[in-house]
Amino acid sequence: METATTRRAVLAAAAGTAALASCGKSDHTSGGTGSTQQGAGGGGVLAKTSDIPVGGGKVFAAEKVVVTQPEAGTFKAFSAICTHQGCTVKDVSNGTINCPCHGSKYRVADASVASGPAPRPLAPERITVENQSIRLA
Repeated sequence: METATTRRAVLAAAAGTAALASCGKSDHTSGGTGSTQQGAGGGGVLAKTSDIPVGGGKVFAAEKVVVTQPEAGTFKAFSAICTHQGCTVKDVSNGTINCPCHGSKYRVADASVASGPAPRPLAPERITVENQSIRLA
């Protein structure tokens, strides 16, 4: 007995094939993990220490990282992806890392939430500071 193929069955098969095909893709710019720690150009220089103001910081949108200098000579790095809805933070001013989407603010010292709606701090990122150069680790 022969059964007719329904439109629904064809669409389900096509969707399954597309899902399987996407599983094999890898993001070479981020080491396939989505982590900026591994994907910032192989540890190239991100900034000079003089580029990061004391009490402030700088957002590197392409690398999805923000680097701060809460006190002279202390450099920290955090994910530039807001924990509220995934927007990239825009800038660092007045002691906070600022998200333009819904107004979340994070403290430059530890990326803890200074004002919401962000539900949690920005994730820390690893950097190295050597010879006045800041690199993602």
